[in-house]
Amino acid sequence: MNKLLQAGAVPYRTSGARAEFLLITSQRGNWIFPKGIVEPGDSAELTALKEAREEAGVLGKVLPQPLGSYGDRKWRNDCEIEMFLFEYSSDSVSWEEGAIRARRWCTYDEALELIKKPEVREILRLARDRLSGTAGHTDKAHGEAAGHASPG
Repeated sequence: MNKLLQAGAVPYRTSGARAEFLLITSQRGNWIFPKGIVEPGDSAELTALKEAREEAGVLGKVLPQPLGSYGDRKWRNDCEIEMFLFEYSSDSVSWEEGAIRARRWCTYDEALELIKKPEVREILRLARDRLSGTAGHTDKAHGEAAGHASPG
């Protein structure tokens, strides 16, 4: 069975000296980051950008270097989800999934409390560390960080 490739965004903005993260609700009501299937011909970065706009209604840019990845199961398939930091610039006037999803800007601690999946909590931690400059800056460190966010 082939793995489905997904990509997602961790939208953030700075408020004073601290970062805030944007969470959205899943169809089951859990707090998550926007993500979706990487369509043929699209890159993971482009998918993360599109999902931030379609699911969260935000515009901005995807930062280079993935934060990490994690595995999940969806539609009876194994999925590999690659996550990117997404620098928020503005809200969309309207967006595709605005009627079916709630969204909420949170501090790191608030987001950590709301996110249920350990793998997604680890992605949040990696985002905080990258933004605060405490993450490793070599490709090896990025690869190791990606390995920490594995299915649990």
